[in-house]
Amino acid sequence: MPKNMTFELNMEAMSKMSLDEINARIAELTKICICGKCPSYKGTRETRLLFCTTGKSALIQKEKGCMCPGCPVTEKMGLRWLYYCMKGSGKEQAGL
Repeated sequence: MPKNMTFELNMEAMSKMSLDEINARIAELTKICICGKCPSYKGTRETRLLFCTTGKSALIQKEKGCMCPGCPVTEKMGLRWLYYCMKGSGKEQAGL
């Protein structure tokens, strides 16, 4: 997907993808995700990543700092929210 697409345009483009294409996109984004380095993630038993796509964590309970603004996924997907691990995916926070 072209750089600098808005989140809404990214979601529209993904809605036209096959399940295999969506899974490939999620795998690609997971490789560049920095959730595992985040202060809110560290020290929890969480093993999932990419909360901006998969939704909030049941294990992360405290906001200890958010690295989402500096994450490559944020730029690639046109994300503009914080604390996906606690507040939900981009779709949830956008009300889509």
